[in-house]
Order: sequence, then C-alpha cells, then structure tokens
Amino acid sequence: MEKKDNGSVDTEGPMENGQPPDPAQWAVADVVNYFRMAGFEEQASAFHDQEIDGRSLLLMTRNDVLTGLTIKLGPALKIYEYHVKPLQNQHLKHNAL
Repeated sequence: MEKKDNGSVDTEGPMENGQPPDPAQWAVADVVNYFRMAGFEEQASAFHDQEIDGRSLLLMTRNDVLTGLTIKLGPALKIYEYHVKPLQNQHLKHNAL
C-alpha cells in the first residue's frame, strides 16, 4: 500500500504485510495494521477495541465511524472519506464482476 499526500492509501496494490488484498478477508489485526500504516496510530486501537474486522469495516457507515469509534472528529472524517469509503468502493467494484 502506498501512502498518498492526502493521507489516503493506494488500495489497488498487491498483498502487503501479509494482508489479503480483499478487505473482506481481513482479521481485526489486519484492520488495525492498515490504519497504523496509514498514519492513524492512535485511532487504530479503536478498531481493535470494537473488534472491527474486514467484513465489519466494509459495512460501516459514515455515522458509525464518526460516532461509534470514540475517535476525534477530524481523524474520523479522514478515516471514513480517504480509507473506509474507498475500501468499500473497491470491494464492490471487484465483486460486481
């Protein structure tokens, strides 16, 4: 995964750090690692605390991220817009084929 200037991570790359390319297959530890690698070290623990695995991550709404994870608003907005939403879109695009 390649980190971009806006804080997002290129989700189209090959498997890295042992994570399956399809987020639906990620364990809780994979989700936590993804957000740590994306620069959200402090916020990554919220995904662990709430036991968010890949399937759960793909089901999250904007409201879930903003209010359900006890993360400050600024990082929560970035996490949803630059990470959760793109991962959801990528998953839908690959599974619609």
